[in-house]
Amino acid sequence: MKKNQTPVMKIRNLTKKYGDVIGIKDLDLDIYKGEIMGFLGPNGAGKTTTIRACLGLLNKTAGDVKIFGLDSHKDSLEIYRRTGYLPGDFGMYSELKVKTILKFLLYQSGVSDETKMKKLAKRLELDMEKKYGNLSKGNKQKVGIVQAFMADQDLIIMDEPTTGLDPLMQQKFYRLLREERDNGKTIFMSSHILAEVEEVCDRVAIIRNGELQVIEKIDSLKEKMGKKLQIEFDNHVDTSIFNMEGVKDFEMDGKWATMIVTSNLDEVIKKISQQNIINMSLETFSLEQLFLTYYSDGGSGR
Repeated sequence: MKKNQTPVMKIRNLTKKYGDVIGIKDLDLDIYKGEIMGFLGPNGAGKTTTIRACLGLLNKTAGDVKIFGLDSHKDSLEIYRRTGYLPGDFGMYSELKVKTILKFLLYQSGVSDETKMKKLAKRLELDMEKKYGNLSKGNKQKVGIVQAFMADQDLIIMDEPTTGLDPLMQQKFYRLLREERDNGKTIFMSSHILAEVEEVCDRVAIIRNGELQVIEKIDSLKEKMGKKLQIEFDNHVDTSIFNMEGVKDFEMDGKWATMIVTSNLDEVIKKISQQNIINMSLETFSLEQLFLTYYSDGGSGR
């Protein structure tokens, strides 16, 4: 993102405590216009607490949140007018028809034009004549998605948006996200689904125990984590040749050598080429491997 660009969301030192238990601690995060920011972490890591505190739905213990340059608590009504929101626990009255619910929510957003609402419902194969209580879990989630986008607001915040959607519908949703971003919308979405974040997000923030571990472009993260290099030699090699800058986690098992190369790849390959090689593979880390690196001890927060 451009350093001189003003963030749509600017979060500084955001902290939320539940008594002596820390939900989120000293969280700093900027989210810019026209990007999809993924907020990644397992259930209980602090994603929902962060989102609710940012929207003023939960009283923060400390910190400052600005959305569109406005204070998240004092100016919450103006922020809501420009923000679409899908909570993780979205639910509506069972006896109301879908169209009644959506029309009411659209009216509450100050929008009378139902064109986008109807297009979204058709695109997501949502029957607006059915009662909400008669819908499957996936179709209830579609109602939540439609209401988040239908008022054509500037910022869309979504907490675990693909819950209950089948794989084909997830792909339709991903295409919708990209189109909205390309039309200038800013999207902040939490998820614990690694493939989802990797497929649609421009940047990712990984949260652990209520604290941010990393904020980075996904491609840049993979490069920083390095590549996994495996080599099978046809005879014994002097492993000291791999004692060089950019090589870590080196292991030798028989004729197989495994290592992580974070930099200096060209020099590593030159050293290897001087040996007799049977097989070699070079693998870029997936986001899942990256995620497991940050959560290797299995810890999680509230």
